Amino acid sequence: MFGGYEIWIIVGVVVLLFGGAAIPKLARNVGKAKGEFERGIKEGTKASKEADAKKDDAEEVAAKKDDA
Repeated sequence: MFGGYEIWIIVGVVVLLFGGAAIPKLARNVGKAKGEFERGIKEGTKASKEADAKKDDAEEVAAKKDDA
């Protein structure tokens, strides 16, 4: 997608815009945001699985009542 020259140009523009001292802070914040996003995805998946399990249990109980 990007070649070597394009990446260096982007890096240069970022350094000019944010300054050399701000780059580590920016990278740290991006890393934290990535970690929070991944935790959110895991929690959402876990909650979805728990909801599906409860739904399955409720369907089994309803099916047993219909059989009785």
